Amino acid sequence: MTRKLPEILTGLAVIIIAGVFLVYALDRAQALDTGGYDLSAQFSSIGGLTVGSDVKLGGVVIGHVTDERLDPTTYAAIVHMDIDDDIKIPSDTSASISSDGLLGGDYIGLSPGGSDTMLAPGQSFAVTQSAVNLEDLLGKFIFSMGGAGGKPAASSPTPSPAPSGAAPGGPSGGLQNSQANPLSLGAPGAPAQK
Repeated sequence: MTRKLPEILTGLAVIIIAGVFLVYALDRAQALDTGGYDLSAQFSSIGGLTVGSDVKLGGVVIGHVTDERLDPTTYAAIVHMDIDDDIKIPSDTSASISSDGLLGGDYIGLSPGGSDTMLAPGQSFAVTQSAVNLEDLLGKFIFSMGGAGGKPAASSPTPSPAPSGAAPGGPSGGLQNSQANPLSLGAPGAPAQK
């Protein structure tokens, strides 16, 4: 019996901890249903946006994403969101999908417009900006560096500028016609200019 008592206590502790997590999850799910009004937005790509993601206005959470669907005719993502009842949003507000940093989750950020008319329940945002895929941007940046040693590849050689005080086209690197005056180029075997 003494050997089974620690196993029983450990089992009870695991069950209690699982129960606490279950209560927290159910409470969080009810908190997402704030009883606000529904708005929608159409995006070409929603990236990592998920149901339950925040909707922010000025950095303050004013709602949550409640549904994501694909429009079968346009193949655009339709996102429904629940906005707090006490927040009224101008009809020319834009919605964009942003990220909370490299490791943070995605959210919908709203930029309010200046219209006097407000969006009614069931309406959608006219102006949207889809999610930016950070992996694609990073890949484009890395592969755009090209060339050896991470330096951009040169398209054609360019002449080096003449040092200050040298005559244009002189022996210090300017371009000139070598047939016209071979002495000025310092050709091998030619007498030095004085």
